[in-house]
Amino acid sequence: MTLPIDAAARAYARYWEELSPDTVGRLDAVAAADIRFKDPFNDFRGRDRLRAVLERMFTTLERPRFVVTDTAPGARATYLRWRFDFALSGRPQVIEGMSEVRFGADGLAVEHVDHWDAGEYVYEKVPLLGGLVRLVRRRLAH
Repeated sequence: MTLPIDAAARAYARYWEELSPDTVGRLDAVAAADIRFKDPFNDFRGRDRLRAVLERMFTTLERPRFVVTDTAPGARATYLRWRFDFALSGRPQVIEGMSEVRFGADGLAVEHVDHWDAGEYVYEKVPLLGGLVRLVRRRLAH
C-alpha cells in the first residue's frame, strides 16, 4: 500500500513534535530500517542508530523538544522547518533549522538530512573557539 506523501510527512512531523523518552520506540512506525540520517555532527544509516542518538539526547540535554513551525512539499522530498528547544546546564537554548525528508513508497522516511548552522548555535558558544568563529564570520561578511 502506498501512503500519500503528505500523510507520511504529517505523521513524521508529529513523531518529532511528540518525541519523549516514552515515544522514541515509535520510530519504527515512521522511519525505514535503513534510514540515512545526517546533521552537522552525524552521517549514518540505520533506524537503530537513530533511536540510540535520540535516547542519548534525552540523557544529555534537559527538556529537549522539537516544534515543527512549517512544512513544504517538494517534488522528491518534504521540508520541515523546526525549532529545537532544550536546556544545557540549566541554561535554555534554541536551535532553528530545516529537515529535508525523503519517503519510500510505504510512507516511511528513508532519508532525513538536517540543515542548521552549527557555527552559530554551537561553536560560537565555546570559549575561545567562539571568538574565532565570530571573527571569521565578520571577515566573510564584508
